[in-house]
Amino acid sequence: MKFNILHFIIISSIIWSACTKQQKVEETENPLVLEKISDEKPKNVIFILSDDHRYDFMGFTGKVPFLKTPAMDKMATEGIHFRNAFVTTSLCSPSRASILTGQFSHHHGVVDNQAPIADSVRYFPQYLQEAGYATAFIGKWHMGHETSEPRKGFDQWISFRGQGQYYNPTININGEEKPYGDSTYITDLLTDFAMEFLRDQEGSEKPFFMYLSHKGVHAEFRPAKRHQHAYDNEKVSYPPTMFPDNNPDYNYELVPDWVKEQRYSWHGVDYMYHGQTNFENFYKDYCETLLSIDESIQTILNYLEENNLLEDTYVFYMGDNGFSFGEHGLIDKRHAYEESIRVPLLLYGAGSTGQSALDQMIQNIDIGPTILQMAGLAKPKNMDGESFLPMVKGENIPWRERIYYEYFWERPFPQTPTVHAVRTDSFKYIRYHGIWDINELYDLKNDPWEMNNLIRDTAYFELTKQLNSDIFTWLTETNGLYIPLRQDYGTKIDHKYRGTY
Repeated sequence: MKFNILHFIIISSIIWSACTKQQKVEETENPLVLEKISDEKPKNVIFILSDDHRYDFMGFTGKVPFLKTPAMDKMATEGIHFRNAFVTTSLCSPSRASILTGQFSHHHGVVDNQAPIADSVRYFPQYLQEAGYATAFIGKWHMGHETSEPRKGFDQWISFRGQGQYYNPTININGEEKPYGDSTYITDLLTDFAMEFLRDQEGSEKPFFMYLSHKGVHAEFRPAKRHQHAYDNEKVSYPPTMFPDNNPDYNYELVPDWVKEQRYSWHGVDYMYHGQTNFENFYKDYCETLLSIDESIQTILNYLEENNLLEDTYVFYMGDNGFSFGEHGLIDKRHAYEESIRVPLLLYGAGSTGQSALDQMIQNIDIGPTILQMAGLAKPKNMDGESFLPMVKGENIPWRERIYYEYFWERPFPQTPTVHAVRTDSFKYIRYHGIWDINELYDLKNDPWEMNNLIRDTAYFELTKQLNSDIFTWLTETNGLYIPLRQDYGTKIDHKYRGTY
């Protein structure tokens, strides 16, 4: 049959109609007023998010011997450390949208850093607001980066356009733009706004929810002036997969070609940001920039302790995605290796039960359902994630045995293909779409650095077949078989701005 423009219009209409119908069904099934599932007093919740903070760059992990993060260490040792926390898409905007909606990126539609989130999409703070919470958003929004205007669900709005600036930012305060100068540092400024919101709640009977969303530690890293050169004399460690020729245990032959080719690129160790920095400075700048994030956390914890609020307040700390420092010759994120998809996740306060660590696989889509349950509210039907609050309270509940990951090819960064992956507690299978290249299978228990791709080992053929089938079952059941497309910006893309998202 000959395919013509009429067929295209008909098919497009059918798809558009189906999508519109799904949105209407979801809105009907998910009223803003949720069922109340607890008679307990709703808890206050503070959710602190950082940018590009990988899961093991915290003092207590010992990964970076010279890195000091006393506030994160306190949260981990006196609260709960979720040792296996992951994102569903390792990229700023999709991950942030998944946190706010409890949905996979193919569900909420924010598949890259350019796409704004649809007006029909609902965020979990909207439900909190409707239930009587005082709500605030402070910091980086980064979904639809052309505007910093207030978004729904928040009584207090403090934000900025796109990625923002480390020094002398322009801030949107409840709809009005205000420039800051005199070397104002973004992390400190956002912390000041957070403290102002907390003080405004003193004497109020309403519970509160505060979402503090930091710019740090996004590249290109710029520490606060007080932290510059703090680690100049420290020694940087290199991962075993950074220099293949120096490691006979690294089976570089079975590394995908796209990974090898990316070494000499904006996101590769051999031409980092087109030669604008070197690896050791890059590494140390990241660690120094992280110090102000830890100080921000400590400022908030001190306030809660001094005002006897910890028994009634949950405090989260999380990263929006991971970050590579030389693993497989890469920097940045986007790929499905451990350093990219794993994030820090800590929980402190609200009468912690003494669960020092949890090993279940948690994802960013679980944050919304969990916070809603902390508020005594049921999970909306259209959320893909689940609440892990029962685990926090020491209960044994059925939980997922695998997580799924997706990343969609972006025109500004064409080296990285569309990626789908599934990870169990033992194995990870990574599938690439749209390129002629090798897929990957890793035994994570025996090969945590992902050095030996087992994809051609006949002993693992059945496992590979099963995990590949699992990916497509997941995509089918969650309406993820259609790859969302967004209009590109054509000649407007200037490659000198790569790395700004």
